[in-house]
Amino acid sequence: MSRVGKVSRTTKESSITVVVDLDGTGQVEVSTGVPFYDHMLNSFGVHGSLDLKIDATGDIEIDAHHTVEDTAIVLGQAIRQALGDKAGIRRFGDAWIPMDETLAHAAIDVSGRPYCVHVGEPEQFTTFTIGGNYPFVLTRHVFDSLSFHAQIALHVRVIHGRDPHHIAEAQYKAVARALRAATEPDPRAGGIPSTKGVL
Repeated sequence: MSRVGKVSRTTKESSITVVVDLDGTGQVEVSTGVPFYDHMLNSFGVHGSLDLKIDATGDIEIDAHHTVEDTAIVLGQAIRQALGDKAGIRRFGDAWIPMDETLAHAAIDVSGRPYCVHVGEPEQFTTFTIGGNYPFVLTRHVFDSLSFHAQIALHVRVIHGRDPHHIAEAQYKAVARALRAATEPDPRAGGIPSTKGVL
């Protein structure tokens, strides 16, 4: 059964189309107009083994915020669509990602109950912009939006880190690997992985 989600969303601030295949091999085409975000989404697709196509345009002449947030919203919706009834998946997944001096951890429950806990980013980078185009504070906003619209419980922790680029990238990779683990088929589970019978 195909586990592909395709969602488009257009507002006065952005126009986004996302296609995601949960059973892909990490083939990624991303264009958002925000170069560092493109880099993060490329890492997300490759390390999550997702086939991912994202076409996004937005009012980046004002700020990257709208385009980054709206892309995360649509990506979450596409993941939720691709999951279908969630029968036969592992449901839970986590990943530890070291990136030089940085260590990040992500844990996911594909629960149908959206919740995001995000902790540990160094406060001194609150006003920092990575690559001149991606405000450091947007990473938390991305995961808030992704978890809500994918309807997953997501916990992300930065254990330690010194370089803003590494801190952001380790988080994206950790979430991607945790998502891959949580959504992959479980050969020992045939139905919905919940005592309630629904997720």
